[in-house]
Amino acid sequence: MTRSKRDIELSPTEFRLLEHLMQNPGRVYSRSQLLDAVWGRDIYVDERTVDVHVGRLRKSLQRGRESDPIRTVRSMGYAFDERFGAA
Repeated sequence: MTRSKRDIELSPTEFRLLEHLMQNPGRVYSRSQLLDAVWGRDIYVDERTVDVHVGRLRKSLQRGRESDPIRTVRSMGYAFDERFGAA
């Protein structure tokens, strides 16, 4: 994967998370919805795990003054910013 002509390395989980967020730019997903979509319903993972992976994903996607394509919606969840387009 690339951003601004530079390679970005993502773990399989980070890739699935980004892919899911990008499918509906602007849509806010709760932690629970992201857990079901990315990790599956048959596994127990703490909801805060989503926060850790979003943090890692942001760190991989952003360099210098690049804007953050992932928007945090307080008390709701996360969304892929519409300004960055769809997958």
